[in-house]
Amino acid sequence: MKVQVKNLRKEFGRTLAVDDITFGFDSGHVFGFVGPNGAGKTTTMRIIATIEEPTDGDVLLNGVSIREEPELARRIVGYVPDSLPAHADITVHEYLDFYGRAYGLRGKARRQAVEAIEEFTNVTGIRDKHLKALSKGMKQRVSLGRALVYDPDVLILDEPAAGLDPRARVELRELLMLLAERKKAILISSHILTELTEICNGVVIIERGKILETGTIEEVLQKSAHRRTVAVRLLEQDHHRNPELLKELLQTPLVENARDVASEVHFELSGDEGAACDILAQLIGKGYKVLEFRQTKADLEDIFMNVTKGGVQ
Repeated sequence: MKVQVKNLRKEFGRTLAVDDITFGFDSGHVFGFVGPNGAGKTTTMRIIATIEEPTDGDVLLNGVSIREEPELARRIVGYVPDSLPAHADITVHEYLDFYGRAYGLRGKARRQAVEAIEEFTNVTGIRDKHLKALSKGMKQRVSLGRALVYDPDVLILDEPAAGLDPRARVELRELLMLLAERKKAILISSHILTELTEICNGVVIIERGKILETGTIEEVLQKSAHRRTVAVRLLEQDHHRNPELLKELLQTPLVENARDVASEVHFELSGDEGAACDILAQLIGKGYKVLEFRQTKADLEDIFMNVTKGGVQ
């Protein structure tokens, strides 16, 4: 299965939400789709899922055009929105069974498909619960199950990890890796960029409706190899000085994108190792109790900070 997004454009009145974007991904691959809020991610994903019509351009699913053959395309792609409607009067099993019927599954085939999806997404134990009574994590499992019940070759997931606790995020990540092993072509948007680095084969970075970077994770990370990402960690009793440290680094030559990351401060350094040594000496000279000062491997968060400006349409 090959997904090709070709010169896609979407206008809402005078707002250009998606501006002539082109990218692709294949079966067995998980592609991350990242960008600031308002960048055009959800609009693009809804177009691929045939929920929105593009103003121009097309999406081909193994050659099937979403514009010319939308009904056929809908049987190829499964869409997981950022939230599951909280229906008050329907159980998990009834919800999945309804969508099995909607996609033409009948009799024994439908029952087997629904039961298999309930087992795969681990919702068998809550199949008789009403949707409104479910936690966020369980709703996401049900939403994924709905998208999988007719076994589509392409999965589009819009912020599926938003609001999940750490265990639920790990379980979701494991499910996506299993689906990739089953040769699904997966596009997932998320703001949890460190997790995307772990599971994605490739990435598309978008801002103001335009693609800024796209390619395999290795290709995109290689483009930032000339920069050093440095992490600074102070002694625990000195953590209250992190805001002061952040301000200090932001005023230091050759330093860009200084930011808080958990209990550390990370920054991009465009200088050499000598410049890094000078910064460390500067911090120690100003009384900062530096416990760690290390170069880290660049990840998607670093790339994201480097190429985006935070703009919206």
